[in-house]
Amino acid sequence: MNTPSSYDAALPALIYSDVICPWCYVGKRRFQAGVAAADLAVPIRASWRPFELNPDMPAEGIARADYRARKFGAAKSAQLDAQMLETGREVGIAFDFVKQTRTPSTRLAHRLIWGAGQQGVEAQNALVDQLFAGYFEQGLDIGRRDVLAAMAKDAGLDANSTTAALDQEASLSAVLALEAWGVNAGIQGVPFFILADKFAVSGAQPADMWMRALPDIVAAAAKA
Repeated sequence: MNTPSSYDAALPALIYSDVICPWCYVGKRRFQAGVAAADLAVPIRASWRPFELNPDMPAEGIARADYRARKFGAAKSAQLDAQMLETGREVGIAFDFVKQTRTPSTRLAHRLIWGAGQQGVEAQNALVDQLFAGYFEQGLDIGRRDVLAAMAKDAGLDANSTTAALDQEASLSAVLALEAWGVNAGIQGVPFFILADKFAVSGAQPADMWMRALPDIVAAAAKA
C-alpha cells in the first residue's frame, strides 16, 4: 500500500456536475463504488462544483415534455429515457421519468450546494444525495425554493445557512465564479472529476476504472 505525504489526510476530488444530469448521478454511483473497492492509503474527499446544462433556463423551469421534445424529439427522448432506466438499474438508481413533470433551472440548487459546502464536505454530499434522488427518483421540482429548503432540512443543514444560500448574493457570486473557472479550464461536459488538483477524468466512468486508477492517482499525488 502506498504511503502518501502530500495528501496524508484525504485526497481532494472536485466534481463538476449538474443535478438534472442523469449521467452525473450514474457517475456519482460508479465513482463511489470504485472508491469503496480500491485499495487506498487515504480517503477521498469529494466536493461538488456547479455546471449548469441550461444556464439560460427560466427560473420557473419549463415542462419536461416540451424541453425534451425540443432538444431530442419525442421519439428519441423516449428511447433515451428507456436506455437510462436500464443504466440506472445497474448502479441501484430507480429513475422515474414519469414523475418528472418539469425541467428546472438548477442555479438555485447550485447556490444551496455551495452553501452546504461551507458547512463541510459531509453536509454538501448529503445534500447532493438528496437532490439527485429527489429529482430523478421522486420527481421533485428542485428549482423551487420551498422544495430546496425542505431537502436541505432533510440533509441536516443549518436552517440559517440554508436561508442565506438561497437568498443572499454571496452564493450567486460564488456559483457564477466557479462555473466560469470550469469553463476557463476547458470543461465542456459533465460529470468531470479533478483529483488532487491535477488529474482530470471526464464522464461517468465504470467503477472498475476508478478502482484501478485511484491507487495510481494517490501515489502520484504523494510524489508531487
